[in-house]
Amino acid sequence: SGRTSDVSGAPRPLYMDVQATTPLDPRVLDSMLPYLTAYYGNPHSRTHAYGWESEAAMENARQQVADLIGADSREIIFTSGATESNNMAIKGVARFYKSRKKHIITTQTEHKCVLDSCRSLETEGFRVTYLPVKKNGLIDLKELEAAFQPDTSLVSVMTVNNEIGVKQPIRDIGEICRAHKVFFHTDAAQAVGKIPMDVNNMKIDLMSISGHKIYGPKGVGALYVRRRPRVRLEPLQSGGGQERGLRSGTVPTPLAVGLGAACEVAQQEMEYDHKRILQLAERLVTKIMNEVPDVVMNGDQEHRYPGCINLSFAYVEGESLLMALKDVALSSGSACTSASLEPSYVLRAIGTDEDLAHSSIR
Repeated sequence: SGRTSDVSGAPRPLYMDVQATTPLDPRVLDSMLPYLTAYYGNPHSRTHAYGWESEAAMENARQQVADLIGADSREIIFTSGATESNNMAIKGVARFYKSRKKHIITTQTEHKCVLDSCRSLETEGFRVTYLPVKKNGLIDLKELEAAFQPDTSLVSVMTVNNEIGVKQPIRDIGEICRAHKVFFHTDAAQAVGKIPMDVNNMKIDLMSISGHKIYGPKGVGALYVRRRPRVRLEPLQSGGGQERGLRSGTVPTPLAVGLGAACEVAQQEMEYDHKRILQLAERLVTKIMNEVPDVVMNGDQEHRYPGCINLSFAYVEGESLLMALKDVALSSGSACTSASLEPSYVLRAIGTDEDLAHSSIR
């Protein structure tokens, strides 16, 4: 699906910015269409068939999301995407337990919406520890252990980093948090559907999911909220009390159905997909390394999701490299901060030299 023509008939560049967003899988679109046309009932309308049809579709989608991560469908809350899920998990837990617990632990390489949620809580009187990461992008588990305080309520560490693709030791972090009786949230937007995730095996209490990172529609995501041991949240918005009272507002049936279908397709194809991506990534990196001098791969070589490659090209400005690569759609970091000319804070956190940080593309 890379090279379709645009409106003017000119060929469009080869799309290689899948960490920013994915195209909609045709099977996902097919599952959504009936709910954009014939089945338009409000899924919360209890008095007629239009509502019941939509509710059944919504609950089926909830089950599909739950199946992908080994959860119970009652633990899945539909949201507008991972940004909302992250805000809801971090602010929701912090505010609910604030009378006894005022401390949160996260890392310096989290997605902007996690860091900004934490900064916003600091203005409300919470204390936040921003753990540094090692040169390879991974956190030091001993430093995590040492960061716990008697009033720590939450640890938030992303599974796969959106800029450098490194994969944190989620299961170990889950074990440590459970031993300290502290809730563990992970932003898994770049991991769910790409690598196996099991909330019970990994001892995850809250997990953020995004639709458009897994060939689903934009504008929909989910938050997994554990029932046993039960995690309590203060909702972000007030209203009709949908989604177990945690997320008021009418659930958009076609988007929820699309997210469910994307999760089911991902579950069926994950193994094959992973092998294919591993081969493609190895081919790409080997060829670049062999033909271009002074290229550095950022982030751990082993503990990573192979579909996200971040390379620094010494002596070249990343932005001008992107401009020169007209027939390839790439970015020099996350889409959210791609308008800023500042070098990536993720690369800064792993100690990348300022010049190299400026010369990186993802």
